[in-house]
Amino acid sequence: MITEARPPLLRRLPPGVWVAAFWAAVVVFRFFTRTDELRHLLTYDGNPEDMPLVVTAVVTTSVATLLVRQPLAAIAVALGGGLFSLGMWKVPETTALQFLIADAVVGYCAATRSRPVSLGAAGMPLAMLLGLFLWGALNGYPVNPMAYGGIAATVAIAWLVGNTVHQGRSHAEALRGRATEQAVTAERLRIARELHDMVAHNIGIIAIQAGMGRRVMDTQPTETRNALDAIEATSRETLAGLRRMLGALRQGEGESAPLDVAPGLAELDRLVANSAVAGVRVALTRTGEPRRLPADVDLAAFRIVQEAVTNVVKHSGTRDCHVTVDYEPAAVAVTVVDLGAGGSAGSGAPGYGIAGMRERVSLLNGGFSAGPRPEGGFRVAARLPLPAEHPAEHPLEVGP
Repeated sequence: MITEARPPLLRRLPPGVWVAAFWAAVVVFRFFTRTDELRHLLTYDGNPEDMPLVVTAVVTTSVATLLVRQPLAAIAVALGGGLFSLGMWKVPETTALQFLIADAVVGYCAATRSRPVSLGAAGMPLAMLLGLFLWGALNGYPVNPMAYGGIAATVAIAWLVGNTVHQGRSHAEALRGRATEQAVTAERLRIARELHDMVAHNIGIIAIQAGMGRRVMDTQPTETRNALDAIEATSRETLAGLRRMLGALRQGEGESAPLDVAPGLAELDRLVANSAVAGVRVALTRTGEPRRLPADVDLAAFRIVQEAVTNVVKHSGTRDCHVTVDYEPAAVAVTVVDLGAGGSAGSGAPGYGIAGMRERVSLLNGGFSAGPRPEGGFRVAARLPLPAEHPAEHPLEVGP
């Protein structure tokens, strides 16, 4: 069960508590710095410093308390404070302050709430302005349309600012979601390539050995035993590879992944031996100076050779192929050539071997070609560039 740590106590306090604490501190400060009694803070007798302060304190505290859960109610409180302060002719700025608080809540709604809620929030102060304008016009009070229009413009500006923030946040979330989806797709394709290259090769060898053992079971017990030994060894190797991959996938669940090293070109001699057991003779030629390669380049080169040899085992109709590994100063090139019938994908439905090899090379910005040779057979060639910072030293020990 996954549990989240509770935030600190001060972060759990709602905004209204902090605003109320602020105004309480202001009241205490005024009480101890004035000789008048506290009642001056609660009544309005023409003193421009008293009642407007109380109205502002009540409105801001209530708005901060209602803002997150009931933003429309917070706007109603701010507008109510503005209406109440209309009678304070000595301090007309109080009404403007309450209306600016309502504008701030409109911007908050436009930035954090759905479009219908934000439009409703903007409509409340506009409706109040329209009502005040009509009431003043019908009762003979002087009204200034430009003044009302300017106040309405502040509402529109607050809503536009909040809506811009909302659109920017939505766009950023969409980009993050798209990036996450692309990363998941890339990882899924990588896992699919690894499974295909590892399992297809070994299962192909197992199938050939099983068929051979079945044909000679009655006449050549020794060959049958050798085939079963090869099947056992290849099966264990496949299971080890699957266990390593599944362990890496489960690492995010708190389990330590196995530390097995991913295969590389140093494993080609073992690949040649396994292919020989399956009845395919692989001639391996290395040119240049063998050296340690970046892990991704080394793995890709090995998987390309492995898949190409697998295609020879399964589809070419021949039992001979030639693998060439050329260690160039700035790249490594691998070539697999057979003299079979030229079919590398089988006669049935198209497989994923060639596509997987092409994807591996493309991810490393290399070059790839695969196709029948004019003189017969099939050729797979890939050239994988090395990073500029990768040194050409560190020769690699390889088998004979």
